Amino acid sequence: MGHLKKLRIFLGIFKDRASLIKTTLSTKRRTSSIRRTIIRATTHGVSSPPPDRRIVAVLSYGHGTRRKAGACIGALMDRLHGTHNAFVALKCLFTIHNIITRGSFILKDQLSIYPSSGGRNFLNLSMFHEDSNLETWELSSWVRWYAGVLEKNLTVSRVLGSYLCSSKPNKKNDNDIEEKVLASMSSDLLIEMDVLVGFVEEISNTPTSLHLQTNDLVYEIVRLVSEDYRSIQREIFFRVVELGYRITSLSVSELTQLLTDLKRFEDCKERLSLLFMNRKRNDALWDLVNETKMEILTAVNRRLQDKTMVKKIWKRSNDESTELKQLNRFAVSVDGWFGLDRVSLAVSTFYS
Repeated sequence: MGHLKKLRIFLGIFKDRASLIKTTLSTKRRTSSIRRTIIRATTHGVSSPPPDRRIVAVLSYGHGTRRKAGACIGALMDRLHGTHNAFVALKCLFTIHNIITRGSFILKDQLSIYPSSGGRNFLNLSMFHEDSNLETWELSSWVRWYAGVLEKNLTVSRVLGSYLCSSKPNKKNDNDIEEKVLASMSSDLLIEMDVLVGFVEEISNTPTSLHLQTNDLVYEIVRLVSEDYRSIQREIFFRVVELGYRITSLSVSELTQLLTDLKRFEDCKERLSLLFMNRKRNDALWDLVNETKMEILTAVNRRLQDKTMVKKIWKRSNDESTELKQLNRFAVSVDGWFGLDRVSLAVSTFYS
């Protein structure tokens, strides 16, 4: 088994060197250097994450022209979609994640519009698998999970109008989020809540092979995703607080939608705790979610009771109205009968 692993590592090194030679001999001088940078950041075999200097080299293409940034993203995607190696795929995704969190606006923009036809599943790795051995088979599930998380990350960024984890949490950033939330319509906040909770659900759908977090590459990937989750928690927190203040102005359907989102969020709690086992929990957020759920249920029940009361009053009013109409009709009929009697008497007297 050890010999087979050494052989795979050797073959991986050979493939990387062959790819580097191929780019060196390429007539496309403008993109060959970019492709070499991508290959060096996403090597075969080694289970450790790319060195930071390799990531920085990739990010540097975001400080030039838009064309160069586009070529960088294109080369990275070609590498990702052209490999059947789980380590290479994970390193490509790890590099993409660093572009999202640390890259320049131009580089992020080129990533967000790839491919030009658009689409929410642009990484297209839902069928990825490498079954050369048990480890790579298990790593394949991490490739599929990580790709789904990054796709959701970009989807959320489009809806919110800003990238998650673009800056570290601080008071100014929190104030910016709070101001944006305060200025938003309730309908927009509910749409954002739905997308944010969807992102949390994607993160919580982790592979069953959680023991692979002992792998340096997987560990670093989970660390980056945990930072995304921390940013999502902040975004959700401010929206739940604001929507909590607006409960009385929300319709029953809007309250139902919010309650559903909060329940979906709570359903992820246990799986998240398994993934981020040794990381600090945000108990204040979970307490807020639970309190808001209770407030929503109270508000909905009160409205249903009020609606029932209105129906009873309306029914009683209709019943009284019906009785008055019947009495009126009876009075008219009686009055008419006496009138006819008087006419009849008058006529008989006239002819007598």
